[in-house]
Amino acid sequence: MRIVAVGSRTFVAGFKIAGAEGIEVTSPEDALNQIRILVNNPEVGLIVVSEDLSSQFRAQLNEIRARRATPLIYELPPPTGRPKRIDYRAMLREVLGI
Repeated sequence: MRIVAVGSRTFVAGFKIAGAEGIEVTSPEDALNQIRILVNNPEVGLIVVSEDLSSQFRAQLNEIRARRATPLIYELPPPTGRPKRIDYRAMLREVLGI
């Protein structure tokens, strides 16, 4: 299974150094489009997306998560940012529709 990072140049560079693949994007719309392409690739097992971009389309990400068990889509803060608190219970409720 492949690991693919989606984010800015610096975000992606860190993952490339670790041996993962990366797709550089410049806008949240571009990031969401790339994620939609990646989720249809059966070789991709994990998508790591920069939180500064994903925060602007989290509802769409949750819809994707609700429809597909794989790949796992994980949000991480960018190298220059501070981690934001994510309410995983609320996210799970949204994904499950409860």
